[in-house]
Amino acid sequence: MKNPINYSFKTEIWPFLIIIITVAVGFWAYPNLPERVISHWNIYGQADDWMSRDFHVWFFPALIIGIYLLLSVVPKFDPKGERYKDFANVYLAIRTLMLLVLAVVFVAATLFNLGYNINIGATVAGAVGLTMIILGNYFGKLKRNWFVGIRTPWSLSSENVWNKTHRLGGRLFILWGLGIMITPWLMPNAVLAIMLGGLVMVAWIMIYSYRLYKKEKQDAK
Repeated sequence: MKNPINYSFKTEIWPFLIIIITVAVGFWAYPNLPERVISHWNIYGQADDWMSRDFHVWFFPALIIGIYLLLSVVPKFDPKGERYKDFANVYLAIRTLMLLVLAVVFVAATLFNLGYNINIGATVAGAVGLTMIILGNYFGKLKRNWFVGIRTPWSLSSENVWNKTHRLGGRLFILWGLGIMITPWLMPNAVLAIMLGGLVMVAWIMIYSYRLYKKEKQDAK
């Protein structure tokens, strides 16, 4: 099956630049990184997990490349692949956004382990929160498909349910993203509340999607 998205130099320039920069940072930093690098920080900003320098430098660029390749071929295998032509620019923007967030986290963690004064908590929270906000803005432009968006059994079964679910989900993702962005400056209990709020948000979206579908079926009788 032919890929419904037509890739070109214009569509691939940003993903390629992100990959090149990520690999280059790994090569540049490798000789000066300690044998064990910090790989995770808790909500207090304290290091609580480590990994080898080799794993850090090679795994994350490989992960970014793998995700790039995966997201590039996904439309080809989607049963609703023809729909991607209707939101190709949005899909490509989301693909680039995913790569950029991973690259930012990798570069920030690398610089921190080199001794640079990087606020990892603010960097990661900012990157993840901004991602949620951008996704929320894009949700309304997504067409029904099997791989991207809020894929509940009910949104996949109805165009109307899909559209309304994504309108609500988009607004909630924006609010959650704003909450995530301010977590580095909040008390731990407030941070926990925002994280749990994400679970409540997912449950709310699923219930909303289900109720829309049931109402649509009842109205059709």
